Amino acid sequence: MSLTCDFYYEPDMLPKVILHTAMSLDGRITNFPADLDLYYSLAAQWNPDAILFGSGTILAAPTLEVPPEHREMFTPPADGPDPRPLMVIADSRGRVRCWETLRTWPYMRDLVAFCSASTPAEYCQYLSSCNIGTIVAGKDQVDMRAALLELNREYGVMTVRVDGGGTLNSVLLHEGLVDEVSVLIHPFIAGGKADPTLCDPVKAGIMDLQVPLTHRHTEVLGNGIIWARYTPSDPRTC
Repeated sequence: MSLTCDFYYEPDMLPKVILHTAMSLDGRITNFPADLDLYYSLAAQWNPDAILFGSGTILAAPTLEVPPEHREMFTPPADGPDPRPLMVIADSRGRVRCWETLRTWPYMRDLVAFCSASTPAEYCQYLSSCNIGTIVAGKDQVDMRAALLELNREYGVMTVRVDGGGTLNSVLLHEGLVDEVSVLIHPFIAGGKADPTLCDPVKAGIMDLQVPLTHRHTEVLGNGIIWARYTPSDPRTC
């Protein structure tokens, strides 16, 4: 049994979407000592209204932590609006069952789930019982364009930083939804298995992903880390 899908096609504003990833010199995004302090320092510059995760990232790393040096960035003021970002998880299959634990993280102001019409009704009821905001978009899987439009409309989100793996990144790139790709290339060869990497289109069911990029900025930072920034040559029109 599944819920009826709500499709969102009004021409509202798509949030700006930034892929910000740390990787080894041989293109791995795991199995190397990433400089998380630097990663989060740079990530803060975009001042995102939401951080988008794939369900696989949450399931693989349920104890994601931000270095203590940057916790002050996530401390809400005593008065005024809460500046912390939303935590958004794309979970069409209903796999994430640790929402109450995620709610205890001090880094996010609230939680939102992206689901589809094929998401089991039981899971949607579970989300409702946990008071998790839910955006339903797409038939068999999450329609990311429609979901992002609704995220803007419902929550006023203007900027999204993606903290996902190759599957989610591939979908966003394939749909032309990415405005910037930011990579921190570490002077480390991780070796091991060929995945995970920045993109994994095969797992996303995409066989023809090729995205030309335009170089915007390169900088060598501490410890020989290269920070490279690009924009898709034809963003939002793929």
